[in-house]
Amino acid sequence: MGQMIEFDRPDGGRTSGYLASAGDGAPGMILIQEWWGLKPHIKDIAERLASAGITTLAPDLYRGRIAADADEASHLMNGLDFGDATTQDLQGALNHLRDRLGCAKVGVMGYCMGGALTVAASVHVPELDAAVCYYGIPPTEFADPAKISVPFMGHFATRDDWCTPEKVSDLEQRMTTAGKHPAIHRYEADHAFSNATRPEVYDADAAQLAWQRTLDFLKQHLA
Repeated sequence: MGQMIEFDRPDGGRTSGYLASAGDGAPGMILIQEWWGLKPHIKDIAERLASAGITTLAPDLYRGRIAADADEASHLMNGLDFGDATTQDLQGALNHLRDRLGCAKVGVMGYCMGGALTVAASVHVPELDAAVCYYGIPPTEFADPAKISVPFMGHFATRDDWCTPEKVSDLEQRMTTAGKHPAIHRYEADHAFSNATRPEVYDADAAQLAWQRTLDFLKQHLA
């Protein structure tokens, strides 16, 4: 089982996070929470990645706060400084995995809000080796997908009124126009289709297919 730890930010501050270790010599993963906070669902994903041989650190971007409903989740997300979270918390997590835990390669992966921050990290956090985004895209003025230089996989739902199909197509076009080769997958499903704790939107078949594609992608780029 993993445990909560603290790690250094580049600015000298400290951030807590959930660490699930895969042992010495394993590659690393920064796992980014949904807008709900660092819930048990995210910790479970960290454990699944560790079981697959990837040491995973999930930063607690809300500093211990967990949203009880969508209104509170929206409030917490809108109050998050995305720039600070990206250049300090996520960069700090990468530094910890690479410099303290000895992970030779480190990827980033996130869901919903965490998916948007995955794109942001792919643009603003140097030395990442791969990125996997689940149904999240940040504003282009903050993180232009055309500037992503790492191998990138995206999982998106066709029935999504936040990360809409139009936004997904724009992300893909921006990357391909810039000469990138993203692996973009679309699923006939709803937003958050991979979250088994939300039966109203969970799609087991789509979630399993996305997970297998993710593991295959990470084995290719983090091995």
